[in-house]
Amino acid sequence: MTDTASANAPLARPWYRRVGPGLITACVVIGPGSIMTSSTVGANKGYSMLWVVVVSVTFMLVYMTMAAKLGAVSSLSPGDLIRQKAGRPLAISVGLIVFFIAAAFQSGNNIGVAAAFETFVDSKAIVAGLVVAFNAIAITFLFAFKNLYKVMERLMMVFVAIMLVSFAVNLLTLEPDPVALVQGFVPSTGTIDIALLGLIGTTFVISGAFYQAYLVQQKGWSEAEVQSGIIDARVGAVIMALITTMLMSTAAAGLYTGLPVTLSDPVAVAEALEPTFGKTGKFIFCLGLFSAAYSSFLINSMTGGFICSDGLGLGSGVQDRWPRIITTLGLLAGMVVGLATLLFDFDRTPTIIAAQAVTVVGAPLVAGVLLWLACSADVMGEFVAGSFTKIVAGIGLVILLAMAANTAFVTLPNKVKQYREKQATVELEPTMRTTQRLEHEST
Repeated sequence: MTDTASANAPLARPWYRRVGPGLITACVVIGPGSIMTSSTVGANKGYSMLWVVVVSVTFMLVYMTMAAKLGAVSSLSPGDLIRQKAGRPLAISVGLIVFFIAAAFQSGNNIGVAAAFETFVDSKAIVAGLVVAFNAIAITFLFAFKNLYKVMERLMMVFVAIMLVSFAVNLLTLEPDPVALVQGFVPSTGTIDIALLGLIGTTFVISGAFYQAYLVQQKGWSEAEVQSGIIDARVGAVIMALITTMLMSTAAAGLYTGLPVTLSDPVAVAEALEPTFGKTGKFIFCLGLFSAAYSSFLINSMTGGFICSDGLGLGSGVQDRWPRIITTLGLLAGMVVGLATLLFDFDRTPTIIAAQAVTVVGAPLVAGVLLWLACSADVMGEFVAGSFTKIVAGIGLVILLAMAANTAFVTLPNKVKQYREKQATVELEPTMRTTQRLEHEST
């Protein structure tokens, strides 16, 4: 009788007491890149592609749920499971790949934080100082608390609340067309271009889904709390879908004219919308942008640090030292690139190219490993993935492979070509100036 009551105790708690890991994962997804991509799609395609958000979040939810079950059921960390079942090379590969991707894109989070400040501060030196300060706060946060997970969960709840309120206020101020908004959730045969692939890529973040297993274990959930993990994943997915929908709809209501719209960075969205909702609306939007950037800033670096440490066999618990040290390395790497871009106009193209190249291999590999573990009866027991989960997850894996192929054979070659042309132009400029000077003197 006591065992039964204990097993049912988690289910007796209200749903809002059974969330945490999924909410934290939502903060990985909603960052500067997601804001930029969803706003660009809304500005250029209106409400017509809202259905893509639902599809992307559905795949994210399936993988988050598999990871949540894995974290609750297994007494071993994912890295230990991989080592046990497939050997150290695969575990190390997964850890290093996730770390490199997280570190490479961490510079984007630093630039997102800087962009939010640049809207109100003219001095680049002051903005750079603020970026350094917030990195220092993040590093202090890693080492200051014994129960790191509990503090992180509460902090992410605050950031998510700010994002929800900020973006909702902006959207309601613009008075979107409710009929067109609802119709946007009906699948259409629009062109699947780079922007839409980007929307899928910034919403279906497989490393974030994989990290869900670690968060569940850090929260202390066990097999008795599997149902809590499922509910938590659903809440996290709903938050992702809601914020992304609000961002896309805001851009659709305020910027869509049927003509091409180019947005250079997330702050450009606020500046483009400023004539419509004024300076107050711009401030509120930038407050949401900062919350998205800094929450993703923290969780993205921890995703890379903890999964890498686990892959190397150095521990994955919130009280272990090496996950915090490797997370710090990721934070510092992102900060250095971000500051170089901010202060010296450093060209991030090589960093982005390298990150995308690793993603070509990394995203399908991480998804395949998670699906393989979730389908292993010796690991999952009665919670092994069912037929429906396998089908949906398999389709998601195929989509990741297709996106990887597009990156490998289209995006990367184009970026490398553009970068080489830019470098060639830069190298020719001194010669061209000298030639022009000589011609002028001879004349």
